Amino acid sequence: MGIRFYLGVTAVPLAALAMPAPAEAACDILALCTCTVSATGVDFGNYNPVSIMDNDSSGTVRVRCSLVLALAGSYTIQLSRGSSATYAQRSLTSGGSTLRYNLYTSNARNQIWGDGTGGSLSVTNNFTALLGVDQTTTVYGRVPAGQNVPPGSYADTILVTIVF
Repeated sequence: MGIRFYLGVTAVPLAALAMPAPAEAACDILALCTCTVSATGVDFGNYNPVSIMDNDSSGTVRVRCSLVLALAGSYTIQLSRGSSATYAQRSLTSGGSTLRYNLYTSNARNQIWGDGTGGSLSVTNNFTALLGVDQTTTVYGRVPAGQNVPPGSYADTILVTIVF
């Protein structure tokens, strides 16, 4: 069973991120339970094209399941490519302009988070619980320095899929 949810990714300028309502699903693999998924977007704030520092930020994906009748289990979090054709480099867009960025599985920002294809990794979380699961996983983002782009509001939308 999978749950799909949108994780917004925004940059220049700092903007409020509107998120859809949490997705819900009933768990048949873990016995009788109800799960919700919510996310906070990765907001890079203002990007300075002449800065020599990468622009790092983070967001979260939260999975909550109630009445889990299992001693242990796991689920996998997958992230889509967004508007990009490849995981190697995702793109934020503003009109016809693009700003390269990517999402990573750790603060080291050395493993691209995706669906396990095209050089990307998905993230699997394990749990031990009798009555519920409430786990938040951090999504790490980076806009590399040195990109000469015009001012604007750059954005991308990432589809988050939870596989039980």
